[in-house]
Amino acid sequence: MFNNKDKPKGLKRIYLASLNSFRAFKWLYQNESAFKQELLLLFLSVPVSFLFNISAAEQVVLVLAIVFIIFTEVLNTAIEAVVDRVGLEIHPLSGLAKDLGSAAVLISMIIAIIIWLVILC
Repeated sequence: MFNNKDKPKGLKRIYLASLNSFRAFKWLYQNESAFKQELLLLFLSVPVSFLFNISAAEQVVLVLAIVFIIFTEVLNTAIEAVVDRVGLEIHPLSGLAKDLGSAAVLISMIIAIIIWLVILC
């Protein structure tokens, strides 16, 4: 049985967790075209946010709206990976899980669009 005292603690735990996160981002970039598109949207949204006469707080909200899309995409990809790990056979619940993850990404996109429209219009 796994012993909790064998788990890394403190800065070492943070360092190892960071390595895992960077590995995940690398995998996402190499394998998920939606992630690449959303990352491009993020990199474009930052300079575009400076083109408008808005406050720094509003600029942050605009950029965070795009970051929220990326966050949701990461969770969606995690759901898809777990479903595929469990089994590649077609099952209604597997399809539902993937569809729900996709719906979450769509909702985050709608939220981002609304935020951009409210702040810029």
